[in-house]
Amino acid sequence: MEKQITHSSHGHILTNANVWSPDGQRIVYDVRSDLAGEKFDGNRIETVDVDTGAIRVLYESARGAHCGVATYLPIINRVVFILGPEDPTPHFTYGPARRRGVMVDESTPGVAIGLDARNLLPPFTTGALRGGSHVHMSSADGSRISFTYEDHILPTSHGELNQRNVGVSVLESLVAVPRHPRNHDGSAFSVLVTRTTDRPRVGTEEISKAFEDAWIGTNGYLRDDGTRQRWAIAFQGLVAAAHNTAVAEVFIVDLPGNLTQPSDGPLQGTLTTRPRPPLGCIQRRLTFTEGRKFPGIRGPRHWLRSSPDGSAIAFLMRDDAGLAQLWTVSPNGGPSRQITMGHESISSAFTWRSDGSSLACVIGQCVCIVDAINGSMTRLTEPCSPEEAPRPEACVFSPDGRHVAFVRRVAHENQIFICDAPS
Repeated sequence: MEKQITHSSHGHILTNANVWSPDGQRIVYDVRSDLAGEKFDGNRIETVDVDTGAIRVLYESARGAHCGVATYLPIINRVVFILGPEDPTPHFTYGPARRRGVMVDESTPGVAIGLDARNLLPPFTTGALRGGSHVHMSSADGSRISFTYEDHILPTSHGELNQRNVGVSVLESLVAVPRHPRNHDGSAFSVLVTRTTDRPRVGTEEISKAFEDAWIGTNGYLRDDGTRQRWAIAFQGLVAAAHNTAVAEVFIVDLPGNLTQPSDGPLQGTLTTRPRPPLGCIQRRLTFTEGRKFPGIRGPRHWLRSSPDGSAIAFLMRDDAGLAQLWTVSPNGGPSRQITMGHESISSAFTWRSDGSSLACVIGQCVCIVDAINGSMTRLTEPCSPEEAPRPEACVFSPDGRHVAFVRRVAHENQIFICDAPS
């Protein structure tokens, strides 16, 4: 059974995960106007109560800034989201390198707490970024937030390229930066944890882009030797393939507990180099798909997602018939396992149930749950026309696994729905 929970005549955009409050009572969203949320023009972050439909404005942007891509921290009633530049100019408008993360506590709506510090002036500040962060996802304990990043300083005529990377902000670590109209302090120590290469070589683990990341497990994962890797992030890495093509593969980066120690270069980067990962970050490739008929991660845009126990990283890849199917791979590597073998493609991003038994996604214009072991599929909503089909951007289990949140188009506007998810 499904239930429409928003009805206002404006857009409602869900992020791909972490949209439910910790108690499962509210859903957070932004109000970008276009159906896919590609136009970053929203000016409010709101929540809706799933029982009463009551709307609450958590934050309203001002001075020409826009906001969006909101997610909850999983253990406290705090929401993190993107805020674009205030008082934008033709030379400093919203863009991948000119946005930042901020947080709002539900107890103090309207009060934005800066997440990542930014310093655009050399000498750059350790723990601060020199660019923009995007899609902020909390670790299960709420102490760290991952994001994707692009640099505002690079490229220079003789410097490294600006390439998308994955970063981490460690909360409760205040970072102050020099005064400048586009600088700002932060409440977290932020670093990049992935490593990219300007011109990756074919047949290597070098990548030109790191993106669509996910924390591994609620408590990391078990290595093959039985020891636990407490902190790790899976991500898509763009590798060089034959014939000047690029292929997205599954990568992982194991993280140390301490992210403040530099390795082979400054954490904050230089005028000509990208910020370097901290000491102890170990980046590995997990999938090798070049020999497949349809190589690489394929399907609708999606973020990798880890099972709660950390044993499996889920992703989409086409089968030999060209259909996008769910697959998993262990964080320790080894062969990938195909989960679904259906006659229709997976057509959305997906999330895991909190007990790890199943995943929620859209198949055949229906919200479905897929058994994580045998791939069997259960429809949660009825088939409908393509115009009314659940949107591909989000299909999100509630914390208790009893409901799934998704978006449908109703009278030319996105509206948020939930449906029951039987055990």
